[in-house]
Amino acid sequence: MPDTITIDPEQLSTWLHASGQGDADAFRKLYDATSPKLFGYVMRILGKREVAEEALQEGFVAIWHGAAAYQRQLAAPMTWMTTIVRNKALDRLRGQARDAILDGPVFDPDIMQAMEDPRATPIDALLISSDARALALCMATLEGKQRQVMGLAFFHDLSHSEVAQQLTVPIGTVKTWIRRSLERLKVCLAKGERA
Repeated sequence: MPDTITIDPEQLSTWLHASGQGDADAFRKLYDATSPKLFGYVMRILGKREVAEEALQEGFVAIWHGAAAYQRQLAAPMTWMTTIVRNKALDRLRGQARDAILDGPVFDPDIMQAMEDPRATPIDALLISSDARALALCMATLEGKQRQVMGLAFFHDLSHSEVAQQLTVPIGTVKTWIRRSLERLKVCLAKGERA
């Protein structure tokens, strides 16, 4: 659907400059002129109205705070604002993916509960293999991103490229994190065997 409203870049630039000087009225005009188009853009990225509204609001807060630093010769006003709002939407998208992974159990909840329960009976302890216990404890030592990548790759059975796509990071980064995590797990598990 083509945009029926043409936004004058000169006017946007004027409002941005004034907003950078703390002019709330100019910022209100800037918001009124651009928010429908930017909201539509964010909705296409996020797909959920409430989340898109929050991302748009965060974007406009960043625009307000960054308006004084806007340089007209580097980017058109709408391009500059779209980039800010897009980044806020992508941050939300990454957060949703991260929350879905971190909130979901990486290990069986019964195993995790039995491992943490100091009152576990000998039968409970037998149900948990020593290998699973050691792996869970070593996984807990990994940094958040590394644990997340390992969870996606090995517990959710995603390929390196699927992990990279889901987390919106380069595939080389995913491979590096997995290699380093495997090295740390190997060292951790070896220490556990000697103990």
